[in-house]
Amino acid sequence: MILVLAYAAVLLSFASGLLALMMNQRHTLLALREHGFKKYPDSAERYRYMIDSNLRERPYAHLLQQAVFVLLGLSGIFAALAGISVLLSKGVIIDHIGLGLPWLPWQVRFDSLSGFFYLIVGIAVLAVSLYGPGYVRAYEKSRHPFAVLGLFTGLFVAGMLLVLLADDAFFFMIAWELMSVASYFLVAFQHENPANRRAAFLYLLMAEVGALAIILGFGVLASFADGFTFAALREAPLSTSWASIAFVLALLGFGMKAGLVPVHVWLPEAHPVAPSHISALMSGVMLKVALYGFIRFCFDLLGDVHWQWGVVLLVLGTVCALGGILYAMMQTHLKRLLAYSSVENIGIIFMVLGLSMIFMANGHPHLAALGLLAALFHAFNHALFKNLLFLGAGIIHHQTHELNIDMLGGLIKRMPQTSMLFLIGCMSISSLPLFNGFVSEWLAFQTALQVDVLDNGVLRSLIPVAAAALALTAALAAACFVKVFGLIFLGLPRSRNSEKAHEVKNKGMLAGPALLACLCFLTGIFPGLIIGLINNVSDQLLGETLANDSALGWLWLAPISADQASYSPPLVLIGALLAGGVSFWYLRRNPARTLRSAATWDCGFGGLTARMQYSSSAFAMPFRRIFSNVWIIEERIDKDMQGALNQDVAAVHYQLHIQDHSWPRLYQPIERGVNKLARLVGRIQTGNIRVYLSYSFVTLIIMLWVIS
Repeated sequence: MILVLAYAAVLLSFASGLLALMMNQRHTLLALREHGFKKYPDSAERYRYMIDSNLRERPYAHLLQQAVFVLLGLSGIFAALAGISVLLSKGVIIDHIGLGLPWLPWQVRFDSLSGFFYLIVGIAVLAVSLYGPGYVRAYEKSRHPFAVLGLFTGLFVAGMLLVLLADDAFFFMIAWELMSVASYFLVAFQHENPANRRAAFLYLLMAEVGALAIILGFGVLASFADGFTFAALREAPLSTSWASIAFVLALLGFGMKAGLVPVHVWLPEAHPVAPSHISALMSGVMLKVALYGFIRFCFDLLGDVHWQWGVVLLVLGTVCALGGILYAMMQTHLKRLLAYSSVENIGIIFMVLGLSMIFMANGHPHLAALGLLAALFHAFNHALFKNLLFLGAGIIHHQTHELNIDMLGGLIKRMPQTSMLFLIGCMSISSLPLFNGFVSEWLAFQTALQVDVLDNGVLRSLIPVAAAALALTAALAAACFVKVFGLIFLGLPRSRNSEKAHEVKNKGMLAGPALLACLCFLTGIFPGLIIGLINNVSDQLLGETLANDSALGWLWLAPISADQASYSPPLVLIGALLAGGVSFWYLRRNPARTLRSAATWDCGFGGLTARMQYSSSAFAMPFRRIFSNVWIIEERIDKDMQGALNQDVAAVHYQLHIQDHSWPRLYQPIERGVNKLARLVGRIQTGNIRVYLSYSFVTLIIMLWVIS
C-alpha cells in the first residue's frame, strides 16, 4: 500500500503535465475550427492568428488549468502520505519496474531516507499547487503557453520523485536527467530575454557536467561490483583510494546540483529568471534531491566513511555558508538574494554532514547520528521557509511588477497578509526562537560543541572555528533579512508600482504560503515530531539513534542530555505570550490615558520623502567595508558640477558593481582554455579531401596495431 502511494504520486505528476499539453492542443484546434480557417485561409496568416489569439481566456480553459494544479496537488498529498507511512513503518520496500534495459529492469527501493525526502517534495508541491492557479494567470496574455509550463512542471516533479525511488545506477541517472532537462525548460520559459537564455544554458551545462561526475562515481563502484544495482554497489570491495575517488566525484556531481561553492554559479543566475513557483521548487526541493543523492551515495553505498571526507565537507560547508550569506547581503534583486541564501543554507547542511562523518569515523556513532539528524532537519526546515519566501517574492512581483528591493517599500500597509507571511519566513530563515530554523541550527551547534570527545588535536582546533563561522553566518543572515523585510515592507513606497500595490485577490496564492508559514511555526514549537521521523532515518543508515530518549519528547529537546543542554519551545512560547500580555497590560493599564500621535521627525527638511530612506547599498555598506576582500567591488561616484568655476554640485551619480570571485578566478580561465583548445582542434579541419583520407588511413593503421 505504501509503494502504491509513492507510485500514485509519480503518475499524478505525469498526468498533470500531459493534461496541460492536451489542453493547449485542444484549444488550438477549437480556435482554428471556429475562427481560424474561415478568417485566415492563408496558412501563414492562420499560424499568426493561432499565436496571437488569446485562447486561454475561455471559461473552460481556467477550469482545465485548475485541474492541472489539482493533479499536481494530489501528487504532493500522495507523496507526503507515502513518506510519512514508510517513516512510521521503519520498513524497506523493494520492487522493480519492467522498463530500462532487457537485462536490467528499473529497481525500486523505498525506505526511510527516501520517505523523508518524499515528505519534503510532497509538502512543497502541495503548496505550489495551491499557489499556482492564481500566479500563472499573469502569463495568459503573454506569448508563453501554459502547456509548456504545465508539462515541464509535471515532468520536473516526477523526475524528482523517481530519483528518490531509484535503486540502481541506470534508473537513477534516467530520473536525474529527467529532472535536470525538465527544469532547464522551466528556467528558459521566458526565452525571449537574453539573460534567461544565458542562465538556462549555464544551468544545463553545469547540470550535465555534474551528471558526468555522478556517472563516473557510479562507474568506480560498478567496476568492483557485480552489477549496477545499489545492492551490488554496496558490496563493492573498495580500497581507501578508490573510495576517496568515488567520494570526490560524488561531491562534485551532487554538490554542483546542490549549489555548493565554488560550483554554485548557476544558482543565482537560474533562480531569478524562472517563474516564482518554479524557483521555489528548485531552491526548496531540487537542492534537497541533490542532498539526498549525496547522502545515499556516501552513507549508504560507500558505507565506511573516513574522517578526512568529513574535514573536506566541514571546510567546504563553512566557506559555502559564510560566502553565501555575504553575497546575499549585497544583492538588490530579491530572488537573486534568496538564491544566494540557499547557497548559505546548503553550506550549513554540508558542514553538519561533515561533523557526522568525523564523529562516525572516530567511533562516536551517537554523535554522528546527532549530526545527521541536524543536517536532515535543517534540510526539511529550509524547504519550508525557502519555498515560503520564494512564493512571497512571486506575490510581490505579481502585485508590483518589481523585484528590485530599492524600488519597493511601504507594502505592509498595502499588502498586510503577504507581509505577515513573509515576516514568518524571514524570522524562520534568521533562526529566531519559536521558529523551525532556530531548532535545526541549535542542533548543529550542539553537534559541534561535542568536539572534546575527539583525540585528534587538529580536529579539536578546526571544529570550533567552523562553529564560530556558523554563529557569524547566523548573525549575518538575521541582518540580511532585516534589510529585506525593512526595505520591502516598511517605510515609504519608492516607486509608483509600490504605491499602487494592493493585496492579492486570489486566495490560493495566499493559501500556499500560509500552509508553509504554519508548518514553520508548528515545527519550531513541536520539533520532536519531525525529529522522531528523522531518527528512523538515522537508525536505518547508521544503525544508531539519538542517545537520549528525551530528544523525542514534545516538551523538551535534549540531544545529548538534559544536564548539558536542553530547549523547550512550548515553554519559550508560553514565556513570550506572558511577557507580551504583561507589557500590553502595563501600557494600557490606565483607560483614561489617550495615545498621542505626531508627525515623524524630519530633521528640519520639511517632510519625509522616499529618498531619505536607507537603500540596500547603504544598509549593507558597513558589511561591505568589513568584508571587502570577499567580493570584487567596483564602486564609482561621479559628480556633475555647475556654477562659477564649477564649484557647485548639480548631481551625484553612484554606481556599485559586485562580482563573484568564482568567475574570474575559476570559470573564465576554463573558458579561455576551452576556446584555445577548440581553435587548436579546429586546425585539423582543412577542407582538403586528401588530408581527410590520410586521417582515415592513419586511424585504420593504429586500430589494426592495437587489435593485433
